[in-house]
Amino acid sequence: MIASVRAYVGVTDGDWYRFLAARPDLNEVNFWRPAGDREFRALALGEPFFFKTHMPHNRVVGGGFFSGFAPLRLSEAWSFYGEANGTATFAETRARVGHYRRGPIPDGLDPSIGCIFVRDVVFFPADGVADPPPDFAANIVQGKSYDLAMQPARDYFEELLQRLLGSQLDSGLSTWQRPGPVYGDPRLVAPRLGQRAFQAVVLDAYSRKCAITGDKIVPVLQAAHIRPLPAGGEHRLDNGLLLRSDVHTLYDRGYPGVDPKHRLLVSPRLRDEFGNGEEFYSRAGQPIVVPERRVDRPNSAYLEWHLDEVFLAS
Repeated sequence: MIASVRAYVGVTDGDWYRFLAARPDLNEVNFWRPAGDREFRALALGEPFFFKTHMPHNRVVGGGFFSGFAPLRLSEAWSFYGEANGTATFAETRARVGHYRRGPIPDGLDPSIGCIFVRDVVFFPADGVADPPPDFAANIVQGKSYDLAMQPARDYFEELLQRLLGSQLDSGLSTWQRPGPVYGDPRLVAPRLGQRAFQAVVLDAYSRKCAITGDKIVPVLQAAHIRPLPAGGEHRLDNGLLLRSDVHTLYDRGYPGVDPKHRLLVSPRLRDEFGNGEEFYSRAGQPIVVPERRVDRPNSAYLEWHLDEVFLAS
């Protein structure tokens, strides 16, 4: 059965839009929401996300491709995205979030916000912004999703998608229907994350714990690629492990490994070369921490690649 691609139009303020539109080098942005306890299920990874300004401007000013969602503390959102949050400083981000929460954020508090990550972002020139979709009601506060197989959404979004993709589409929107595997332009349906989103989504999926040691000290936790990008890997959640920084270094050099059943393997070379490693040997053969959702857990093909190409088996 063929499932059509969806699009989402999210409502934002003019300051966020103008700040980011003036910085075309920021091709990943955080379309944040002031409350951090909500999920975003309107799109699949790679589906288009458009930005529409509040009334009275009320125009679609650009867009990109959905790259993940995570509730993050304000400090984490700034650490991962910086100016891509739509402000020049962390203090401005706190003030903007406080404004939408109807009050300043007290000193010492680091509340969570809902972070929608958008990659391959394009902002339209001022004379090229678009009217909102014809059925976008004035009282919609956050946004609305559309099925691109249905009219009038099909005709409305086709030209906007051409702008995002940077080329004309010979086959029209029918190219972007998908029966499961990736069809059409990979930005529309691939489960690839942006580089910044990869860090944030892995942190959230692993509940802020090192997959191997269980450490919870967030400043030393890093999103590690099982199969690195130079070796053909991608920014995908199932190609990621959340690891303490020193464990990340050791993993990249092949001293620990993880088998397809998510059990820890430890190379004998760790003890032979350094006379150390009891922290890891005591955990050998035990399951590592994995995400709650099965689809988010390390992919067996990536784990086997690491065992074949990187892990120091002897």
